[in-house]
Amino acid sequence: MQTMVDLFRVETGNPDLMRAQMQALHSQVPLLYIILAINSTALAFTYRGVAPDRLTLYPLGVLLAVCAVRLGLWLARSRQPIDETRIAAKLRLTVVIAGALAVGFMAWGCALFHYGDAYAKAHMLFYVGTTTIACVFCLGPLRAAALLVMVIVTVLFCLHVSSVDNQVMRAIGLNLVIVSAALAFVIVTYYRDFTRLIGQQVELGRLSRENMRLANLDMLTELPNRRSFFASLDQAVSEAEAGSGPFVVGLIDLDGFKPVNDAHGHGAGDAVLQEVARRVRDVVGEAGVVARIGGDEFGLVLRGCTALATMGEGICDALAAPFRLPNGGSAQIGASIGFAAYPEAGHKAAQLVERADYALYYAKANSRGAAVLFTEEHERLLRTQSVIEQALRHADLAREMSLVFQPIVDVRRDRTVAFEALARWTSPELGPVSPAVFVPIAERSGLITRITTVLFGQALAAARAWPDQVALSFNLSMADIASPQAAAGIVAAIRASGVKPERVILEVTETALIQDVAQAQTVLEALKAHGICIALDDFGTGYSSLSYVHRLPLDKLKIDRSFISEVTTDPASRDIVTSIAALAANLKLACVVEGIETAEQARLLEDLGFVLMQGYHFHRPMGFSHTLRYLDAEAVRSIRLVQAVA
Repeated sequence: MQTMVDLFRVETGNPDLMRAQMQALHSQVPLLYIILAINSTALAFTYRGVAPDRLTLYPLGVLLAVCAVRLGLWLARSRQPIDETRIAAKLRLTVVIAGALAVGFMAWGCALFHYGDAYAKAHMLFYVGTTTIACVFCLGPLRAAALLVMVIVTVLFCLHVSSVDNQVMRAIGLNLVIVSAALAFVIVTYYRDFTRLIGQQVELGRLSRENMRLANLDMLTELPNRRSFFASLDQAVSEAEAGSGPFVVGLIDLDGFKPVNDAHGHGAGDAVLQEVARRVRDVVGEAGVVARIGGDEFGLVLRGCTALATMGEGICDALAAPFRLPNGGSAQIGASIGFAAYPEAGHKAAQLVERADYALYYAKANSRGAAVLFTEEHERLLRTQSVIEQALRHADLAREMSLVFQPIVDVRRDRTVAFEALARWTSPELGPVSPAVFVPIAERSGLITRITTVLFGQALAAARAWPDQVALSFNLSMADIASPQAAAGIVAAIRASGVKPERVILEVTETALIQDVAQAQTVLEALKAHGICIALDDFGTGYSSLSYVHRLPLDKLKIDRSFISEVTTDPASRDIVTSIAALAANLKLACVVEGIETAEQARLLEDLGFVLMQGYHFHRPMGFSHTLRYLDAEAVRSIRLVQAVA
C-alpha cells in the first residue's frame, strides 16, 4: 500500500531530479494547456445548441480562464532561472492543479454526455481518450501528476458510464480501464528511465567537472596547474579591460631546489614543493591565485598592486626558512620572484608573462633571493637584448666570433700549462659586444650551441699550434652539458682536429650543473671516458657544491675570483680559500685560482699551497698570434734560466 502511495508523491529528496522535472515541464506543460484548450473548444462546438449554454460555454469559460492564467505563468517562468528553494513546492502545486483540472474537465464532460446524438457521444469518447493520453504524456516527467490525472479521468468516466443503461458504453468503460492500466505501466516505466537518465547525466556532469578539476590541478601541491594559471591570467586581462582595475603577474623560481632533490631524493623534493605551495598560499591568502606552472616554478595572479613589495618580501622570507624533510633532516633553499604589472608592463597575457619572466631572470642574475618588479629600465634592457638576439641570429658566426686566450700558470715551474679560451664578438651593426651580455642571451635563445661549435673549432685550431704540454681550457654552457648529442659533437670535433683529448680541459659552472645534475653527470662521464679533463668553474659561488661535487667526474676546481679580491686583507676570505684547497686535496683534484691581480696575492696563495693560477697579474687575455710570441718568450726565458743555473 505504501508503494502505491509513493507513486503519487513528489520525490523531494533528489534535487537534481526535481530540477530536471521543472526544466522538462517548462517546455511540455504549455503544450498540455494548448491541447486541452483546443480539444475542449472543439467538444463545446459539437454540443453547442444541443446542451444548454450553462453547461456548454460557462463552465468551459471558467476552465479555459484558469488554463490561460497557468499557461502565462509557465511561459513567464520558462525565461527565468529556476528558484532552487521553491522547486518542491511548485511541483506539488502542479500535481494539485493537474488533479483539480482533471476533475473539472471530466465533470464538465460527464455533464454534457447525456445530451446529443451518437455522433456527439462518439466525439465525447474521442475527447476523453485523446486528451487524457496527451495530458498524461505531457506530465510524464512528473509521475505523480500524470498518474493522478489518469486515475481521476478513468474513475469518473467509468462511474459515469456504469450508470448508463447501455452495454456498449459499459464495454467502452472497461476498455478504458484496461488501456489506463497499460498507460500507467508506460508512465511508471518512462519515469523510471527518466530518473535513471537524469542520474546518469548528473554523474556524467560530476565526472566532467572532476576531470576538468583534475585537468586544472597540480596533483602534487593541489594548486592550480599551468593550464589553470593561464586561464586565470586571461580572465584577469579580460576583467581589467572591462574596468575591474590593475593586477600583477608573478613568477617564482626556487633557488637551490635541484641540489636538494638530487641529494635527498625525489620524495624529499616533493615534500619541499608541497611545503612551498602551502607557505606561498598562506602569504598570498585571498589576494590572488597561486599556481604551480612546472618543476620548481610557481605563478601568481594578484589583484591590485598595493603592498607588492611587502608581498614579495613575505614570500621570499617564507621560503628562506628551513624545510623539514621526511627523513628527519632539513633543507635550506630560497626563491627569486619576477613581477609584471598590468597595464604598465603590457596589456596581453603573453606579454605580461614574458615581462615577469625577464624580471625573474634579472632577479636571479642581480639580486637572487629577492623580488623584482618589471620597470621601464627593464623594458629598455629587454629591447636591447632583443636587438642583440636578432643580431646573433643573423650573424656570420665564423667571421664575427673570435677568441682571446688567458694563460694558466704553474707558479712553481714558472710555466704556462694551459690557455683558457674566452669568447669575443664584434658585430658589424653593434660593434664589440661583451660576452657577459651576449652569452646569457645566446643561452636563453638557444643559439649557444651554434656559437660553441664555431668557437670550439677555432680553439682547437689554436691548440694545434701550441706545444703538446700546453692545454686548452674551454667553457661549456648549460646546453652543452644537457645533451648527449652535444657531447658527441665535442668528441668528434676533438678527433677531427688531431689534438689529443688529454690536452683539452672543459670548464662547466655550478649554475649550469644544478639545472640537471643527473644529466650533467652522464654527459661529463661520457666526455671523461674519452680522456678529456673536466674542471668546475666558479667553484664556491653556487648553493650546494659539496652535495654533488664528489659525484661528478671532475679533474680540477677553479676557485672564483670573488674569494681572491680580499684574500690578503680579509681572514675570512683566506679561510674559505684554504678550506677549498683542503677539499680539493681530499678529493684528489687539482685547484686553479682565478682573478690574481697582484704579486702580493700570488705570493700569499703560493704560500697556502696553490700552484696553478690565472689572472691579470700574469697576463691579460691575448689573441692567438700573441700566444705564440708569448710561448716563445717563455721558452727563451726558461732557457736563459737554465743557463744561469748551470
